Amino acid sequence: MHTLAQLRAGELSGITRLDLSCGLTEFPNEIFQLADTLEVLNLSGNALNNLPDDLHRLTRLRVLFCSDNQFSELPACLGQCTALTMVGFKANRIVTVPGAALPPQLRWLILTDNRIENLPRELGERPVLQKLMLAGNRLRSLPESMRDCHRLELLRIAANQLNELPQWLLTLPSLTWLAYAGNPLETEADAVALEATPLIDWSALRLEQQLGEGASGVISRAVWQRDDGSAQAVAVKLYKGEMTSDGSPLHEMNACITAGLHPNLIRVEGRISGHPDEQQGLVMQLIDPSFGNLAGLPSLDSCSRDVYAEDRRFSAEVALRVAQGIASAAEHLHRQGITHGDLYGHNILLNDRGDCLLGDFGAASFHATRDDVQTRALQRLEVRAFGVLLGEVLARVDSGLSTERRLALEALEQRCCQADVLGRPAFSEVSEILQNL
Repeated sequence: MHTLAQLRAGELSGITRLDLSCGLTEFPNEIFQLADTLEVLNLSGNALNNLPDDLHRLTRLRVLFCSDNQFSELPACLGQCTALTMVGFKANRIVTVPGAALPPQLRWLILTDNRIENLPRELGERPVLQKLMLAGNRLRSLPESMRDCHRLELLRIAANQLNELPQWLLTLPSLTWLAYAGNPLETEADAVALEATPLIDWSALRLEQQLGEGASGVISRAVWQRDDGSAQAVAVKLYKGEMTSDGSPLHEMNACITAGLHPNLIRVEGRISGHPDEQQGLVMQLIDPSFGNLAGLPSLDSCSRDVYAEDRRFSAEVALRVAQGIASAAEHLHRQGITHGDLYGHNILLNDRGDCLLGDFGAASFHATRDDVQTRALQRLEVRAFGVLLGEVLARVDSGLSTERRLALEALEQRCCQADVLGRPAFSEVSEILQNL
């Protein structure tokens, strides 16, 4: 994090990224002195409510973060920034989004946790829009113009006031990762599954070291003192109350429970009761430390695509085991009326043998279990996510895969990613093809 004193003293000359979080109430004019080099500007965590009309003087600015400020309107000056591709205004007080505020090369827009009721027609006129995060607003509809967002891959519209998903949305050729939980349109979680999940009293748990922290909660290693006197090592996830970019953490908890048992899903042991702060949480299977993430999170440059280590390679056997396991897990979820919404390599844990687990249900949504056009379309969006994953894994298999099998897998990848949503195979067919290979 940089300081205002450094900026004013000229110590930051030539930098490409500036991070300032120091209670700012006005945009520091000294930032314009960095116009020749500045590409990423992060002003999150201040008290700003406007930006200068001549922001476009920052001619190289590609990325702007202004989350956790006091904006009530997305600044119109952003639309004049011709190099700007990523805009993040999460957790402000934004009610109004003028069409003029949307930069012409907008690729990634984050407006999570605001007060937006309507979006402008111009949103559908941004040809490179790829990632759109709108969870936690007051939207009742999406602009009809968005039917032309043919490059849109990731859409987060959870926790709004949508009564239906527009038919055109489920025909978008590139849409891959969709989260819509917490809207009136969503089918409710399986109450039977929720009620059948054992309650585990907080007093029976002894937390040890923290294992990780994400947007929705904190995971810790713990010891569970069972009623029969035995002790079991487990993982405890305590959920935060805030809105995440995917949606509500409590929807994530319900999806984890409703998902049920599958060898490629992390097992839920029970729900926590009696927490002193009434915090919600789950007790889950503790994952062996030999498991690690398949991939890294998307970067500012990769936008909606995972990042893999340059030396990341897989044997043919491991690649096939991962593909089979994840396809089987996704097929299981769809039978329970759940779309994962975030089927990505960074949400998959695996070991050297190719044993794998699909985790992180933060973007999961519920749908009807009956077979109809909408249900099939929602499921086929997830099939495209699998196709993307399959392609990423195949690109990192150097040997051990015969030409015939590689061609068959590449053909499967192409079918899963084809533009015609309903023309993609169901996961039952995907699993059958993989088993035959």
